[in-house]
Amino acid sequence: MPIRPPALDDRSFDDLVAEMLRRIPAHTPEWTNPVAGDPGRTMIDLFAWLADTILYRANLIPERQRLAFLRLLGAPMLAARPARGLLAASLAKPEITTAAALPRRTRIAKPVPFETEQEVTVMPVTSLCVIKRRFALSGEPRPAGFLDEVAAAYQLAGAPISAYITTPLFAEGGFDPDGRDIVAESIDGRLWIALLAAKPDAAHIAQVRAALTGGAGPRPILNLGLVPAFRPPEFGDEAAVRRRIDHSWHVEAPSSDADPRYVPLEMISDGTAGLSRTGVVRLAMPGADDVAVPRADVLADPDAGVGERPPRLDDPALAARLVAWLRFTPGAGRRVESLRLAWCGINAVGIEQRESLGRRSLGRGTGASGLELSLGASSVDAASLEVEVEDESGMRRWRQVPDVGAAGFDEPVYSLDPEAGVIRFGDGMRGRVPAAGFAVDAARIRAGGGLAGNLPPGTIREIDKSVAGNVDIKVLQPVPTLGGADAEDLAACERRIPQLLRHRDRAVTAEDFRDLARRAPGLDIARVEVLPRFRPRQRRFDAPGVVSVMVLPARPGTEGPAPRADRPMLEGVHQWLDERRPVGTELHVCGCEYVPVAASVGVEIIDPDERDAVLRAVRASVRRWLWPLPPGGLRGEGWPLGRAVSAREIEAAAARTPGVASVISAFVFSGRGGLWRRTEELTLEAWQLPELIGVTAAEGEAPPSVDGLVSKPGSSGPVAVGVPVVPEVC
Repeated sequence: MPIRPPALDDRSFDDLVAEMLRRIPAHTPEWTNPVAGDPGRTMIDLFAWLADTILYRANLIPERQRLAFLRLLGAPMLAARPARGLLAASLAKPEITTAAALPRRTRIAKPVPFETEQEVTVMPVTSLCVIKRRFALSGEPRPAGFLDEVAAAYQLAGAPISAYITTPLFAEGGFDPDGRDIVAESIDGRLWIALLAAKPDAAHIAQVRAALTGGAGPRPILNLGLVPAFRPPEFGDEAAVRRRIDHSWHVEAPSSDADPRYVPLEMISDGTAGLSRTGVVRLAMPGADDVAVPRADVLADPDAGVGERPPRLDDPALAARLVAWLRFTPGAGRRVESLRLAWCGINAVGIEQRESLGRRSLGRGTGASGLELSLGASSVDAASLEVEVEDESGMRRWRQVPDVGAAGFDEPVYSLDPEAGVIRFGDGMRGRVPAAGFAVDAARIRAGGGLAGNLPPGTIREIDKSVAGNVDIKVLQPVPTLGGADAEDLAACERRIPQLLRHRDRAVTAEDFRDLARRAPGLDIARVEVLPRFRPRQRRFDAPGVVSVMVLPARPGTEGPAPRADRPMLEGVHQWLDERRPVGTELHVCGCEYVPVAASVGVEIIDPDERDAVLRAVRASVRRWLWPLPPGGLRGEGWPLGRAVSAREIEAAAARTPGVASVISAFVFSGRGGLWRRTEELTLEAWQLPELIGVTAAEGEAPPSVDGLVSKPGSSGPVAVGVPVVPEVC
């Protein structure tokens, strides 16, 4: 039976009233009619209510003792995690030609409090990202010998040419979740960024170029936001800390001859950690003498866009507003075969779901040991907290430690409970005690976080413009903010503490790996499987010292493709577990290998008037039965790894659907190897799960073939072989 804290007294209000009424004959036999409304009965009800209140408070004593023991274990509840994302700023008024500075920690009030993570100089330009895209001749009405004509037009007859189409990316600053491969899709493996002024006026462009290059003042800093798009990894892919990709930035500079010249830009900081995550790259812009005046008009310069020159802009309106060209080259010093970007833009700044609360008084010391003071905020950012304590010489900053019980004699330290927002001081022997009457202040506090900070693109629209000299600044939220999670509640903390006591934050047993993987911060993991002695890449067991952890992300409902862990999730889990594994253990973190499966069910329906609803319910039942996450599978925990899929089980799942009189037939089709075939039972390996590609339900006999259920392999048509060309100018 479960262990529950006992109640000190389980009598209720009615029990107390009944007990006092039973005692009346023994004490006052002359009172023979204690009915409701009698003054004596009213006194009985009053004292029963008072006793019931006292018993309620007394029964809280075991609960308080239990919580006190949990607190002694030194495992406080986990604080809320903040969401993070990017903003792109721009000047609201096109006539402004000077830059505006937004300092670090600029506040964003609505809809959820955010703050900027770094300073940003909002340049009076907008950006247009383009690539020199390879263009396929297949399907294009180009005459024979077209490439020879292009070569002759540019006086390149006899030389190999590599023509292209100037292709804009991220239309109107939008976010492309699938990303565009700037290396594989382009002829030069580069991304080009055109910096555009608001007006095509020559004087306006000159002023904008002066602001961009700093003029006679210091060199300005240009912020560029980059969002890599990570493909879902295949089963067996190694998941570790993502390899950094070196990259370089250049600006087109004036040249004395026909060949273009580019000046490298100094990278002040790289918030993308080598293109391994979303972040901001800060570049120091050169002087005005090192920035060329672009000539993108083919009529003014027939060789525009030829060779190593920037892409040619065939839109005259865009070409007239061009201020400068930036060139982004990934893989400097090492060849990169593919790099997908989901978004890129200038004037970008990282944002975090935190709020700076400023300096505040926390109280005064009492001279007693174990002093605790509230910060007046919950989910406090431990890294940014600064606590100062007064002494005879003034306010002194004390150091934060994980546990004051491990501090040295009279050491000026304190510990923090981030979730509760409480700091605790020592006892004099282990950690110094604030002297009686002396002030304790928080010089700096940042707090916040929660699920409310996970916002879709375009939600944040305003920023505090008072910090930018009251310059009107527009903001665009091009990408969603992610990573926010609510603070842990007491029930979740109680479930976590036994696991913590068992493995002490070290992964030794399979259950330890499973528990710790679920606790990986910032990741919504719905299912974890541990495969001891299994190498995913070789797909074989009996490998001593090897542990493979398979993770699946949370996914609401049972519709759509099966859930797959993306590379950031695998890398996050691997990094989290790698710090906690035994030294001699070889750790692999992988997703699941799915085997395509389709199903066809024929049923007899009880009520013909509900035919469509019953057939929809049958399809939903089959999807739910084969779903890899709860409520799928036999026990509602997801389809078990390696369990075979049989037509008999599909038939049983359909038969349990309300409105079905009987199941006439059920067929299972396997798509293993790209070829679909009917089978009575689809066997799976120990690392495989079924993925339902298609399911149909019919009244009467089920269709015995896969036709109409799924697209057959090779039905997408022949693959076009393309030759890149420059489009003709009309």
